[in-house]
Amino acid sequence: MPDTRRAEIVVDLDAIADNVTALKARARRPLMAIVKADGYGHGLVPSALAAVRGGADMLGVTVIEEALALRRAGIAVPILAWLTGTGENLTEALTDEVSLSAASIWMLDEIADASQACGRVAQVHLKVDTGLSRGGAHLSEWPDLVAAAAAAQDVGHLQVAGIWTHFAYADTPGHPTIAAQLTDFDAAVRIAARDGLGDVPKHVANSAATLTLPDAYYDMVRPGIAVYGLDPMGGDPAAYGLRPAMTVQAAVTLVKRVPAGSGVSYGHEYTTAQPSTLALIPVGYADGIPRNATNVGPVWLAGARRTIAGRVCMDQFVIDVGDDPVRAGEVAVLWGPGTAGEPTAQDWATALDTIHYELVSRVGGRMVRRYLSSVPAELAAAGMPA
Repeated sequence: MPDTRRAEIVVDLDAIADNVTALKARARRPLMAIVKADGYGHGLVPSALAAVRGGADMLGVTVIEEALALRRAGIAVPILAWLTGTGENLTEALTDEVSLSAASIWMLDEIADASQACGRVAQVHLKVDTGLSRGGAHLSEWPDLVAAAAAAQDVGHLQVAGIWTHFAYADTPGHPTIAAQLTDFDAAVRIAARDGLGDVPKHVANSAATLTLPDAYYDMVRPGIAVYGLDPMGGDPAAYGLRPAMTVQAAVTLVKRVPAGSGVSYGHEYTTAQPSTLALIPVGYADGIPRNATNVGPVWLAGARRTIAGRVCMDQFVIDVGDDPVRAGEVAVLWGPGTAGEPTAQDWATALDTIHYELVSRVGGRMVRRYLSSVPAELAAAGMPA
C-alpha cells in the first residue's frame, strides 16, 4: 500500500536559529526576533525557542495572548506585545513581565491603571508614526504623548523602555520615504529627550532594514520574515546568509491516465492537450493554498517542476505530469528552500502576484507540522519525538 500520509509543513528550527545568528552578526546590535502570527506560520513556541538559541535578546508579538503563551512555555527573555486595546488583560501581561506599546494617552492611562492594580511597573515602548499612517502617534500628537509618559514614569506607574517606529518602504532600498521617516524619527527622539527620555533604547529596523540599511539600526534591530530565512526584497536569501525554514509537501493520493481533451477540475479551466497522467494532491484552499494558484502554482514532483492543472479546490488540486512516471505516495513539494530544485515561497509569491509573508503565514488548515532540530528540548516543545 502506498504511503499517503497527511500533508505536512516541515519546519527546520536549526535554520531559524542560524538565521538569527546571521542577522545579529550583521547588525552587531541586540536583536528582537518577531514571532507574531504563530511564528509567521512556523509555530510560535518552537520558533521562539530557536530564535533565542540563535541569540535573540528579545521577542516581539502582536497581541498579549501570544506573549502569555511564550511565558507559559517557560521563555524568559523580554517580550514586547504592541497591539493592545481597551478591555484586554493588561494586568496579566504586566504580571508576566510583558512589555507593552502605547501610541495614545488613553492607552498610557490604561497601562498605568493596570500597573497600579497588579503592583508591577509597566515597561512601555512609545510608538511614533513617521509615515506609515498605521499604528503610532502622529508627530503632531507625539509631544503630548511623550510628556504624559514622562509624567507617569516620574510617579512610578511605568518605565519608558523603548521608542520605535515602522517603515513603509524599507523593502524598496533607496525609496525617498526611508530617509524621510528616519528624519522624522530623529525629530521624535529629540522631542523625547527634552522630556528626559533621551537615553531610552530606540528600534526601527525591520527585516529589510536589517539587511540593507545600517543607518536604521539604532539600539536594536527587529527582523521578522528574515528570521524564517526569506528575503523581504524578494531575492535570494542565501545572499544574506539566510536559509528558508519551511517546506510544504504532500503525498500523491491518486494517479490516473486520461485521454487528450479531458477537462480537469471545476469549470474545466484546464484541458489536457494529449493523453496524460494526472496526479491528485490532497491539499486545497481550506489548507491555505490560494485558489488563485489555479493553473499557475509551481510544484516539484517526480524530479521536475510542474504547474497546477485546473482550479484549486477546497481539499485538493491536480497536476498533469504528461507521460512521466508517477505513483501514489510520491511526495509533491509545493515550496521549500529551493536547494533541490523545488519551488520556493518566493516562486509562489511571484506566480500569484503576492508576497511570501502571506503564503507562509496562511498555510496550514489540516496539514500537520513536523519539526527538525538538533536540540531535543525544542522538539519536545513542538510535541515531536527527540
